[in-house]
Amino acid sequence: MPNILITGCSSGFGLETAKLFLDRGWSVIATMRRPDASQLPVHERLRILALDVTDTASIAFAVEEAGTIDVLVNNAGFGAPAPIELTAPETIKALFETNTIGTLAVTQAVLPQMRKRRSGVVVNVTSSVTLKPLPVIGVYRASKAAVNALTESLAIEMQPFGVRVHIVLPGRSPETQFGANARPHLRGMDDPDYAPLLQSFVETVQSDSGPITHAPDVAEAVWKAATDPTASLRIPGGADAELWMAEAGQ
Repeated sequence: MPNILITGCSSGFGLETAKLFLDRGWSVIATMRRPDASQLPVHERLRILALDVTDTASIAFAVEEAGTIDVLVNNAGFGAPAPIELTAPETIKALFETNTIGTLAVTQAVLPQMRKRRSGVVVNVTSSVTLKPLPVIGVYRASKAAVNALTESLAIEMQPFGVRVHIVLPGRSPETQFGANARPHLRGMDDPDYAPLLQSFVETVQSDSGPITHAPDVAEAVWKAATDPTASLRIPGGADAELWMAEAGQ
């Protein structure tokens, strides 16, 4: 049975993806910075490993422990809403180290075995916010757009080796912990110039009206990427993501 390694499985999209692949008969390696099995079922086909995507030693250890990886899902990431002017340097660094460099580092660690076998799938979970300019999340958007660019080039490089590469683009998901995790990084609510813009952003993110993304939508998109050889490079991960992709002509 095939093996899938998923980063960022403590909650949200990663957790739901791990559950879906378990339900459908795969062996799942669920990774997270602080291993916690409480949200996952006890299963003989499930392994939980510690993996901090910003730590090269942690990456090397996890990949070695995982063994054969047929599908890699780079899902770990976080958001930090703030006007670009007010985004703290340490936040900018953390966003790119986790969302961009972390994804690249894990991918580089796994690709040699896939290239040697002449098979495998890499799925990078980014965001539909990369499809059009939006305020307040400019740095986050840039960190994910960089992953899109890397993935597009990687897909070309890996094609001769039988390794497929895909981007899954989730939309807005009020149900997940993404917003809660991002809130500590929110900056500008006390600035009279930026406060109205930020308040509007917070209300939009928290609203459950209109098309939104549910965690199972993203898990299904990852499933498509992993199992469908005819899948497109870019796969929407929710109803709103589908609309945005259509508007962007993708």
